Amino acid sequence: MKKNICFGIVGATGAVGRKILNVLEERGLTFKKLRLFASERSKGLKLPFNRESIDVEFLEEADFKGLDVVFFSAGADISRKYCPEAVKAGAVVIDNSNAFRMDEGVPLIIPEVNSHALKNHKGLIANPNCSTIQMLVAIAPIHRINPIKRIVVTSYQSVSGTGLEAIAALKEQSRAMLEGKKPAPSIYPHPIGFNLFPHIEPFLESGMCREEEKMIRETHKIMESPIPVCPTTVRVPVVFCHSEVVNLELSHAIDIIQIRDLLAKSPGIIVQDDPQKNVYPMPLTCQDRDEVFVGRIRVDSSIKFGINMWVVADNLRRGAATNAVLIHQKLVQENLI
Repeated sequence: MKKNICFGIVGATGAVGRKILNVLEERGLTFKKLRLFASERSKGLKLPFNRESIDVEFLEEADFKGLDVVFFSAGADISRKYCPEAVKAGAVVIDNSNAFRMDEGVPLIIPEVNSHALKNHKGLIANPNCSTIQMLVAIAPIHRINPIKRIVVTSYQSVSGTGLEAIAALKEQSRAMLEGKKPAPSIYPHPIGFNLFPHIEPFLESGMCREEEKMIRETHKIMESPIPVCPTTVRVPVVFCHSEVVNLELSHAIDIIQIRDLLAKSPGIIVQDDPQKNVYPMPLTCQDRDEVFVGRIRVDSSIKFGINMWVVADNLRRGAATNAVLIHQKLVQENLI
């Protein structure tokens, strides 16, 4: 691992930015310098890292010169404005927003699934959507040995995917419900405390919401295959971790024991599948973990060659921060930086 790399994090004070700091620290990556950037309201703030405090710089005054890798996690508008500046200054940018994911010249990367696409990067690499990441980590090993003909997925997504303000809203609204009060909507169009709704990001003319469209388009790009995908995305009153019911129609006969063993041996996956003993993935047990957890693996007898599974992962870590850091590590490993 190269030791003289200079890192930058844009959006360092946000939920994902702070997780990137945590992952860098926990993995013990060695580097020459770390610079943090955020909006003006965070200017002068210090964030802890490796028993030190690092000043947060005002993004609009940023000079990216001298940085080798810059992680962006500050929203699509910020990425569109500042990612090209960082690339022009000589950095490799790993962007967590949806600003460039579908651009033809920008690799959209899950290291366990399509790291081969990194060789074509031109300084800008996109991090996929969190719900897409955990689904594809779980199903890509199956697709390699038994091609997937169709995916039906329902995601149950935590409020941390929206940010720190949504976490605060969930706590406040849940407290109000416990006190017998009726909470007003905040952050979302409906109260999220003790509630759920099938609505993540704006609805489109197709009848899908944007999050569902992302899962379709990103799956096609990453898997390099136009696999039909039917997604439904649901916001649930959970703070951390997204959960998914994933139903697959495969190409030929299924051996559940083989699939269970295959997933257990695949990188980035932990199988928790003993329902008779109440063993299966849950948000409370998957929080702050870097792996994708898979359970309830079973045959779907309603279709030919069908399989159903339950997939849970920490959306801020595995679905964002960890994936970004893994991209960096793969770049170094393959001498692409």
